[in-house]
Amino acid sequence: MPPAVSEWSNLILRWIHVLAGIYWIGQTYYFTKLEGRMKLDEEAARKAGRTPQVWMVHSGSFSVVDKQTSPKLLPTTLYWFRWEALITWISGFLLLGLLYYSGGLLLDDSVSNIGMGGAVAIGLGTLIVGFSVYEGIWMSPLGRSPQVAGAICYLLVVALAYGLTHVISGRAAYIHVGALFGTIMAANVWMRILPASRKMLKAMREGKPHDFDLAERAKWRTIHNTYMTVPLIFLMISNHFPTATYGATYNWLILSALVLVDAVAANFIYKP
Repeated sequence: MPPAVSEWSNLILRWIHVLAGIYWIGQTYYFTKLEGRMKLDEEAARKAGRTPQVWMVHSGSFSVVDKQTSPKLLPTTLYWFRWEALITWISGFLLLGLLYYSGGLLLDDSVSNIGMGGAVAIGLGTLIVGFSVYEGIWMSPLGRSPQVAGAICYLLVVALAYGLTHVISGRAAYIHVGALFGTIMAANVWMRILPASRKMLKAMREGKPHDFDLAERAKWRTIHNTYMTVPLIFLMISNHFPTATYGATYNWLILSALVLVDAVAANFIYKP
């Protein structure tokens, strides 16, 4: 690929990726914080015989948002917040292919002598197998114990970080762990959160009982996305600081620590 074409492709994809990511992450945190503020109003709302609500001020006007789990009147138009997630993932995957699978950043002779074909297979396998393992854990009985399932997932991330940094370049290892988080987050939106919302909407329109288990499962996947966002962003920007991150001797250990610290930081962000 000519250098000018490669640079323009890189620039445009990064612009789309960052812009779509801002929309997606911003909406995720907006609704996460909104949900937290709603919880603070639940008791007062119950005593007053109304739904939980949050008053906000922005751009010189006031807005009120109330929480309705079973609305009697459904609007004709609902905004699903879905395309931002898909565009973010597609643009990120295209960047992964441009910079790593065809751009020469995947291999490091000082790490291993693996060929390009094998390295690409490992990179793609990380996304596919990683999501499958995550899905299997949280859909199994382990998913009923978030602390246990979360601890297992973290230990698997540590093992993945160690394995990747010993077969592909440190930079590629870091970005693939981040890509795995992004893949899980996008899949959560399209495979778990949206289908659950559609089923609940269909039940309400047909006058059938509301399945609160669906809402709870969708909510948990949103929480997962909230916790993965902080380490994901850190892993993305870590590529600009090789000495401190992927270029260090124990880069896998630094990656593991960053993920843990960022997950703890996300816990404080999640609180109302």
